[in-house]
Amino acid sequence: MQDKYEVKAQIEKHLWADTVIVQSPCNWMGVPWSFKRYMDLVYSAGMMGQLCDGDGRTRSDPTKQYGTGGLLNDKRYMLSLTFNAPKAAFDDPDQWFFAGKSVDDLFWPMHLNFRFFGMQPLETFVCHDVLKNPNIEDDLLRFEAHLEKHF
Repeated sequence: MQDKYEVKAQIEKHLWADTVIVQSPCNWMGVPWSFKRYMDLVYSAGMMGQLCDGDGRTRSDPTKQYGTGGLLNDKRYMLSLTFNAPKAAFDDPDQWFFAGKSVDDLFWPMHLNFRFFGMQPLETFVCHDVLKNPNIEDDLLRFEAHLEKHF
């Protein structure tokens, strides 16, 4: 990623797009700091009425729930992630580290970021075991099939 962003231009890209695809490695159980920085800069600025209208609540209507202020309700997003962890490490309660949790469980905070803007998720795409047992050709074929399924 770049070091500097034209925040207004990045917000405009989100407003223009039908679907935002985030391609990211998993670093220490989340996105890298450079993407977190992007989110802090761009998404915080977008809270001023472009991506959401605050958190959705108002003082005049206490029944409105937190996180319902998203303005991108007609937009979708997709996480495309790479892991060193093997596929078998997820969704299995007998696995020690993730203890039955899924990739989407691990990336729940990321899903919440997009949900905050009212966006709808597409199925997450994952490449597993990319350092110790890479299978790039198969991953590319699976990615192509994944995109065809959703677009």
